[in-house]
Amino acid sequence: MTTEQRVSTARPVRLISGMFTVGGWTMLSRLLGFVRDVMIAGLIGPGPVMDAFVAAFRLPNMFRRFFAEGAFNAAFVPMYSKRLEAGQDADGFASLAFSGLSLVLLVLVALSMIFMPALVWATAEGFAGDARFDLTVEFGRVVFPYIFFISLAALLSGVLNSGGRFVAAAAAPVLLNVILCGAMAAAVLTQGSVPRALIWSIPFAGVAQLALVWVAARRAGHSVRPTRPRWTPAMRQLVRIAVPAALAGGVMQVNLLVGQQVASNFQNAVSWLYAADRLYQLPLGVVGIAVGIVLLPDLSRRLRAGDDSGARMALSRAGEVSLALTIPAAVALVVIPIPLITVLFQRANFGVDDTAATALAVAIYGLGLPAFVLQKVLQPIYFAREDTKRPFYYALASMVVNAGIAIGLAPTIGWIAAAMGTTIAGWAMVWLLSRGVRNFGDVARFDARFHSRMWRICLASAVMGAALWALMVLLSPFFGLSGWRGLALVVLIWLGAMVYYYVGRMVGAFHKSELKAALRRQR
Repeated sequence: MTTEQRVSTARPVRLISGMFTVGGWTMLSRLLGFVRDVMIAGLIGPGPVMDAFVAAFRLPNMFRRFFAEGAFNAAFVPMYSKRLEAGQDADGFASLAFSGLSLVLLVLVALSMIFMPALVWATAEGFAGDARFDLTVEFGRVVFPYIFFISLAALLSGVLNSGGRFVAAAAAPVLLNVILCGAMAAAVLTQGSVPRALIWSIPFAGVAQLALVWVAARRAGHSVRPTRPRWTPAMRQLVRIAVPAALAGGVMQVNLLVGQQVASNFQNAVSWLYAADRLYQLPLGVVGIAVGIVLLPDLSRRLRAGDDSGARMALSRAGEVSLALTIPAAVALVVIPIPLITVLFQRANFGVDDTAATALAVAIYGLGLPAFVLQKVLQPIYFAREDTKRPFYYALASMVVNAGIAIGLAPTIGWIAAAMGTTIAGWAMVWLLSRGVRNFGDVARFDARFHSRMWRICLASAVMGAALWALMVLLSPFFGLSGWRGLALVVLIWLGAMVYYYVGRMVGAFHKSELKAALRRQR
């Protein structure tokens, strides 16, 4: 094997290793997030206070998709990576971007604090006229500064990721959930107000996340520091690319807000959709977000170096690994949503009716999970070439589909139309993205190995789904016993995973040696 062949083979393994690194930390964050959400469901429960918290917390998260993950992962990372690859002053460019983003965020936070009632009305109009509205306005003013800290942390994370350093950036979200869980536990022990402890801990968590990645960037040798904002040609290009990328990258969040607007007109529906959203966000975060974080800088470097064959291989392996993990997760969400919700959320103020409603939303979101992950795989193809306009147009089309279904069907089928709109819009976005990449040639097409393994992954997932259904029936008596249902769920998931793993190996969906090679290269 030649040196060039060895390098070509090693690079996809490093890509997959990076995905596992980010995915592992994201898994820890999402598991702690489940602990957080279980505490919220049990200590607060579906109702006006939880609805207000969900609506308020979603505001900075929505803008984070625009000003951080959406715009800067799409625009900043390719531009920074190319400067890093060419040996140019990449950190100087990052410092200008850091300062410009800080200025924009300060203005945004100030305006949002002033006009918070209008912002709440625009995102949860159904709250108007009852106690939820004033509570959401109060909560929103407390949590909104979080967007300032987390957006700057995301920029520094992009710097770290471009240099192949993923650990600190991936570990930062863990701090949020640790601080929130600690605040709620302290409130219980001191007999304080749990909702207020939860709300006030959010901006402090943002400061902690920014501090973590700032220190990590300094230790990695990156000199990114605040400076006087200047309107340079590089900043002009960054803004030109980032504006359409902001909407393209944050389309799912916008669709969720449309769903929230619809759900706000139904009793407890906002809380049900939030709980369902947290469940399907686990595999999406572990797989889809990890892919987007690792794949974008890798594709940008390869395209800069003219390595088209390596870019195609990286894209194909990222898609292959993503779907190998996502499709079985989607099948599980569709087949066993009630056991999942029963164990994770049904306690104290979260009752049986809440479980049934949330499980229905989980199953519908599960049907869209592969689409949400495929978006994370396909969008970097555009972003690595600094093409953000077409994803922007596709995002607009997707939002129209989502709004048409969610708003149009709500009078007929109720709040669940919001979940249906999100899922169908996700698949519409994937269809548009997959058609658009044809113009990039072979570099943007999955290779023969990807297509060969897809049907094998689907077959193994189908067998696993059948096994999960049979096992759920056998274990159903234990799910009715509060002391045994947690263990029953662990057994159910473990046996389902084993069925998928061994059937997948038998039919050639994946190979044990490939997984070992990727894990050996994790850093």
